[in-house]
Amino acid sequence: MTVTDLTEATVRLRAAGCVFAEDEAAVLGSAATDPAHLSELVDRRALGEPLEQVVGFADFCGVRVRLRPGVFVPRVRSELLVHTALAELRTPGKTVVDLCCGSGALGLAVREKAPTIRLVAADSDPVAVACALDNLGGEVFQGDLFTALPEELRGHVDVLLANVPYVATEHLALLPAEARLHEPRTALDGGADGLDVFRAVVAGAADWLAPGGLLLSEITEAQTEAAVAAVRAAGLNAGVVEDEDLEARAVTGRWSECLAVTALR
Repeated sequence: MTVTDLTEATVRLRAAGCVFAEDEAAVLGSAATDPAHLSELVDRRALGEPLEQVVGFADFCGVRVRLRPGVFVPRVRSELLVHTALAELRTPGKTVVDLCCGSGALGLAVREKAPTIRLVAADSDPVAVACALDNLGGEVFQGDLFTALPEELRGHVDVLLANVPYVATEHLALLPAEARLHEPRTALDGGADGLDVFRAVVAGAADWLAPGGLLLSEITEAQTEAAVAAVRAAGLNAGVVEDEDLEARAVTGRWSECLAVTALR
């Protein structure tokens, strides 16, 4: 693209309200094959489609994630889940499940740093599953939570990444238009308090985790108390990890047969 092409793109994006118009024009220019294609991409972005969906990729936690229109865009704050998972994977041959995987970004980033893992991903959305297959290759399954997973994994999952939808239904209207209009509601809506899907995952986690296995799920600060209570009620050892720089928080649940027996007494 010429300087003139990028300048025109910047002007159009700025007029559409894009705060980082110059940077976005550069990204669109790098993805365009010619000036006409650039104009098409600018049109899509100016209408509010997420930049990552327009160019077909997102850079996340050191990896480039392919994206399709209508697939949840990975957030920078979710890097906390990746970092926490990697701390559990210091020995080779572990099994990691990316549940509610969307594009497969979390699993992809973990596998990049821990290439000896067995990675299995699942999502209920067929578009997300197709996108995750683009990124991960094999072992991506479609279905509702654990029902999508191969039965052989039961009791053998070392790290369960479950970046479930956790926005309270009444708060969906407060999300940016990019999310409300261009990402699937199923990837956002967590029910009345945002924890409906989380509770369903926690309730089934103990059956799938290996002894000492760890569940990781992103939450908000306001959800912490309820999320920790749900983890403990399911017989898991609850914890919370935070990263102030990422403005991120996650609840953890570690499976311990001894803890579960004690909880049932």
